[in-house]
Amino acid sequence: MNISITPTECSIVCLKSLAEELFNTTATSTTNRHEASIFSEDLVVMSVEGEGLEAGKRVLELTSPLALAGISIFFITTYFSDYIIVPAKSKGQVVRALEDRGFQFEESAEAYVNPAARHNRNRSSTSSFGPMSPSTPPPTTVDELQTRTFALLERHGILPTVDADIRLLQCAGRRNDSNASPTIEMALQVGITKCLLYQPRFLSLTLTENDAASLLLDRRLISNFTPNGVLLGNTEDFLVPIMLDLEPLPLEATGIVCGVAGRLTGGRGDGALSKAIEMLYLSTARTGTVMVEEKDLDQAMEALRTSEERRG
Repeated sequence: MNISITPTECSIVCLKSLAEELFNTTATSTTNRHEASIFSEDLVVMSVEGEGLEAGKRVLELTSPLALAGISIFFITTYFSDYIIVPAKSKGQVVRALEDRGFQFEESAEAYVNPAARHNRNRSSTSSFGPMSPSTPPPTTVDELQTRTFALLERHGILPTVDADIRLLQCAGRRNDSNASPTIEMALQVGITKCLLYQPRFLSLTLTENDAASLLLDRRLISNFTPNGVLLGNTEDFLVPIMLDLEPLPLEATGIVCGVAGRLTGGRGDGALSKAIEMLYLSTARTGTVMVEEKDLDQAMEALRTSEERRG
């Protein structure tokens, strides 16, 4: 399950049965932002442990074969793993694309891993679904995909925005720690509850069967987690969320996250960079959020601006 609260929406990924039980009475097919809606297509989730690459390069490594195959995805990166959420009908294509890139399913981890890149993991989602239009064949290279992505954003007037008041921390509960006391676990649960009651400007919570809770949260929420030691992660390194409002895009749009990751980590195209920018990515129902360190914000914003913005 993932619950993400941003300045523009509350987006929830959960079991279909749970969504129907909790939201069917209020969900509608309307595009009104103040009403709930449930995506009608069945989805599946795949866990990927892409260790051995910087976070931004891992996003590109995982999403580029899917984007080049014309597969729409949600991409959710967490403290421990990355999650790819795809239409159920595309699962076979996704499996083949990952295996062609060298990923293998590891039973013990219940996740796809890249055996060629297994060592300590650094810190590490497109929000559209449906197949690509038959009249628009998928791009053949990441460079071409990146060019198409930013042309699409420009046509729909989608600009990167930053809320100067929000700074984020990436944290997690303690993973499979047999020495953790019940007090620590209770403190984690209480802290999460306080965060949700606080009506935060930004919070993303991921809960899975095999991992501890993973959090991206507004730095002002960290005081809800006491005593010290409840959370893993560096509470001094802030991330800045750069948001792309993807609601104007057609449902068949694909490759946004890959195009964005390519621009920031590959330095290709109109936004050529002197060096790659470390980044995280979170997909929600209507928004793509790129997270970068404060020192990289200006460079990232310049890279993500379209050619029309630069001319302006």
